[in-house]
Amino acid sequence: MTESKAEPPVDYSKNDSVLDRDSSQNDSNKKKPSISNQKSGQEVASAQDITVNAKIENGTGARTALPVVNFGPLGDMKPENAPFSILSVPHDVIRNQQARNVNDLMQYLPSVQLEMRGDPGTSRPQSRGFEADVIANSRMDGFNIATTTPYAAEQFENLQVLNGLAGAIYGPQNPAGTFEYTLKRPTTEMMEDFSVGIDSRGTVTEAADISGSTGKNNWFGYRVNLVHGAGSNYVRTGHINRNLVSGSFDIHVDPQTVIELNASHYVYDIKGGAPGFSYSNNIQLPKAPDLSTPYLGQSYAGYNAQTDTASGKIKHQFGDNWSLVAGGLFQNAWRDVFANANTLIDNIGDYKQTIASAATAYRFKIASNLAYLNGHFHTGFVRHDVALGSNGYVMSNYNPTSSQSFSLGTSNLYNPTRFDGTRPRSSGSYRSAIARNQSLIVSDTITFNKHWSILGAFSWSWMTSSSWNKAGTRTAHNYTQGAFSPNTSLIYHPIENHTAYFTWGRSIQQGMTAPAGSANVSQILNPYESEQYELGYKVKWRNLSLNIDGFRMTRPYAYVDTTTNVYGMYGTQRNWGFEFQMAGHIRHDLSVLGGVTWLDAKVGSTGNLTTSHKEIVGVPPVQSNILIDYTLPFSKESLANGLAINGSVRYTGTRAANNTNTTYAPQFVTANIGIRYPFKMANKPWVARFTVNNIMNEHYWASVYPSSINGAAGGTNSAYAGLPRTYSFTLECTL
Repeated sequence: MTESKAEPPVDYSKNDSVLDRDSSQNDSNKKKPSISNQKSGQEVASAQDITVNAKIENGTGARTALPVVNFGPLGDMKPENAPFSILSVPHDVIRNQQARNVNDLMQYLPSVQLEMRGDPGTSRPQSRGFEADVIANSRMDGFNIATTTPYAAEQFENLQVLNGLAGAIYGPQNPAGTFEYTLKRPTTEMMEDFSVGIDSRGTVTEAADISGSTGKNNWFGYRVNLVHGAGSNYVRTGHINRNLVSGSFDIHVDPQTVIELNASHYVYDIKGGAPGFSYSNNIQLPKAPDLSTPYLGQSYAGYNAQTDTASGKIKHQFGDNWSLVAGGLFQNAWRDVFANANTLIDNIGDYKQTIASAATAYRFKIASNLAYLNGHFHTGFVRHDVALGSNGYVMSNYNPTSSQSFSLGTSNLYNPTRFDGTRPRSSGSYRSAIARNQSLIVSDTITFNKHWSILGAFSWSWMTSSSWNKAGTRTAHNYTQGAFSPNTSLIYHPIENHTAYFTWGRSIQQGMTAPAGSANVSQILNPYESEQYELGYKVKWRNLSLNIDGFRMTRPYAYVDTTTNVYGMYGTQRNWGFEFQMAGHIRHDLSVLGGVTWLDAKVGSTGNLTTSHKEIVGVPPVQSNILIDYTLPFSKESLANGLAINGSVRYTGTRAANNTNTTYAPQFVTANIGIRYPFKMANKPWVARFTVNNIMNEHYWASVYPSSINGAAGGTNSAYAGLPRTYSFTLECTL
């Protein structure tokens, strides 16, 4: 892309639709740009040519807010007009913060926590104190994907997180938010971006991002991302290897129709990293260790993961008022786990270490689909923005038939021992479970005038869940048809760029499975319903978005009745809190992303006095994240022109570390700092970036969670320590 003058900010305010899904569709007198003329990562503001600045691709524009976000069946909306709490991590943040995996992106979202599973690069996300489902809460370009496998940040354009429940929009899911990963799309102009970087103790990463269009009227667009990284990770006895091949292709059949095809292959291998530490309710969680200390995890322990994903969509525009999108995704996620397990045995950090191959869930196969019809029309003076669609998935789990486990010995958090041993193996395979989910979704946004509108969204879902033992005998089955999830929002715009809203919704999610030891062991409970009330206010001031909201959310809580020994949904988890979020440019040279969340997350009665009415494990009452990027005021003639610094601070409050609330993980603060220098060499744009993460080398428990969020296994918990001080340097050239 050629360097040019930066484009002026687009004025989105003059539009007759309150939610403004697509500015090009809201005035039939405007000339509508064809699909083939839309460029990756940009909002089409008019039919005129838009001057594009090279900073859009290389990240030096430091944009921390998206002009539009996607709400699945509801389509694209401006975030400041949507009656939901949503915050995004755009392309520039991914690039400038040198993110290597999707978990790196979560630290800028104040309502999001991570449950680390295996290593700091693989985690299950949660929002507002509710744990996400394995598949229902996470999506790639709108399709359901597994959260139990790693993803490379380099293949994504942005991450969008809708906080709170959204079952009426997306179908059955936990009330833990919706995590949408948006793939990079082909650009109209040719772009060849190459980078080489080094992380921590010596992980060298090479990456290429190549994009362009060819043919008459640029009918064929392509974008290929290649990544290779290998070397020592944050501990000298550890090793990491990751390889990504990702391709996205756009076929413009005609000006109104485009076919999008995507495929990726990602391999992630890690050894020697520190595992989590499990502990009973009788243990007081000790001070977190320094993860750079060798032998918290043995050098021959770790896991290999391979994720293959392919998807396709067809998009068609019917004139100015109606559009259709439909497609499907298939994912095969495989993992070979041969990891250490550390169990704390006292309050001073002594632990027992074992090594084992995984006995469950070594492979996931997922097929997901979507089809949405969107349009708008008027009945008198009332405008209707309607959506009719369906989405769903089928997920199959496969377990090994046999696995090995070896005891290694006893060690201490602060003086770990090197144990000789061998890698355990798993063998055989059988399908252990299958889950099917298909939803019918209907929505209508009724706009009365420039001040008032109402959004109503409703879904009906058909769910099947089954499990089998090694012999192939089905041990549990549950089928639900027509499960109903409603959502309604009242939206008020007092003045331009100000939005007040009240949203209420209920959401269905799959029922839990009764644990071993209960009278109804292996029974799959009927789906249960979560509920949410949310009141919010949003302001768009120039290029800065400010949001504040309050919410109250509840979901049924399952446990084993102490009298009958039957596992059922007898209790309630209740979370309420407040969020403040900000994203965008304060000035042309100063951008910000982050906010603060205050949260009170508690469980009601659990049938046990020691665990009733307690704080939810691992959920902080206060969490704050702030990222600031500042371009220093050097003149264009100066060699230092474009030099920028960025810094981020994350605060996490004290969290309950067991479900009896007799031990807590202490609060912590981490800070990152970085510098970015764009320059020209051989008449090509280059960017050098250097970042220090956790500059104070804080030792902290990054993730604390119970073995079950549903009362299935009382008294066991897990804690993962956060990464030590790490360094990243990247040199990038765009041709």
